[in-house]
Amino acid sequence: MSNDQSPIILAFSGGLDTSFCVPWLKETYKRDVITATVDTGGIDAQAAVALEDRAKALGAIEHVLVDCKADFFDTVITHLIAGNVLRGQAYPLCVGAERGLQAARLAELARDRGATTVAHGCTAAGNDQVRFEVALRTLNPGLEILAPVRDNSWVREEQLKYLAEHELPLPAQGSDYSINRGLWGITIGGQETLTSENSIPEDAWVLSANAFSDPAEPSQHTLEFSAGVAVALDGESLAPVTLIEKLESLAGRYGIGRGIHLGDTVLGTKGRVAFEAPAAIALISTHRELEKLVLSAQQMRVKDSIAATYGDLVHEGKQLDLVCADIEAFLRSSQRRVTGTVKFSLRPGNLFIEGVASPHSLLAATKGVYGESAGEWTAADALGYARILSLPGSLQTRASGSE
Repeated sequence: MSNDQSPIILAFSGGLDTSFCVPWLKETYKRDVITATVDTGGIDAQAAVALEDRAKALGAIEHVLVDCKADFFDTVITHLIAGNVLRGQAYPLCVGAERGLQAARLAELARDRGATTVAHGCTAAGNDQVRFEVALRTLNPGLEILAPVRDNSWVREEQLKYLAEHELPLPAQGSDYSINRGLWGITIGGQETLTSENSIPEDAWVLSANAFSDPAEPSQHTLEFSAGVAVALDGESLAPVTLIEKLESLAGRYGIGRGIHLGDTVLGTKGRVAFEAPAAIALISTHRELEKLVLSAQQMRVKDSIAATYGDLVHEGKQLDLVCADIEAFLRSSQRRVTGTVKFSLRPGNLFIEGVASPHSLLAATKGVYGESAGEWTAADALGYARILSLPGSLQTRASGSE
């Protein structure tokens, strides 16, 4: 045991793993523990008070709540929207994309409190252990990182027994499903997601339960974008975080953004998780349609290719790597003309885009009418273009000797 007496900064969610870590770290290392919750969405005022009360009851000398919702949008979500990032063509990185930002705030707190050690409650089986540690080591290679649950292979029953023996409060029990909630959506894990055959039951969904058995009436809406950022919903100007929260409530009751993602984990295995991301899916769907109107084919093609790489890097916790800053610079540049209005309707399970308008419309810029009349070219130009375009194929046929 070292002589280091600086406090240990513990990433704290209030669940069993992090609740167990507070007294265990104190007892094992004979050092104070400061718990820290970096709020990137999903924590209301009541939950914030409960988190602090729990942390103090478990023995933390201080609990710190850092509101990072706006930072999360500015540093992460805005790029996920600009890139229309969907892993497996379905999953909008509801949970996990915030880990780099959370690690950054933990590293800053460690510096401010003179701490040399940061701890987390991740297990050996999930993605977050890698995301946290990659980000923390990138930010401060000298930080000591502790993962008591993972490194000691503690199981749930052992943790509950430890807390009970020390007469410490136990976290709420009874749910068969683990739920992680943030600004960009919700993930839900349960027995059904451990295999690939079945969905979770209807009552396990958080935002969209009964969306199909008790359907909401169809409705029509608009989203306004300025330089790639949604700035108004149904004509009401809103800050990004507020707009996402309102859109989540609006689209969630229609079952928009409900899905089960089957894909590759950071560790290289396959994993499966249910998710609800009504705001993310609504924003990405409408944003992508606006881009189709204002960006060239080459811009879209290049952007799609590097956005996929960006999504992979964020998924792996590598968003602090300098290559991500390079990609973000490209994405920001690509959004200069992504300004306009998208009209869409909502029905249970369906978001239908009815129309899109922009002052930078490439469709409106041409004098031609698609399928009807030529504009900047003549019939003779079109004939010559078709002949030249067919030339590589003609030469291949001739070279094969089959002409």
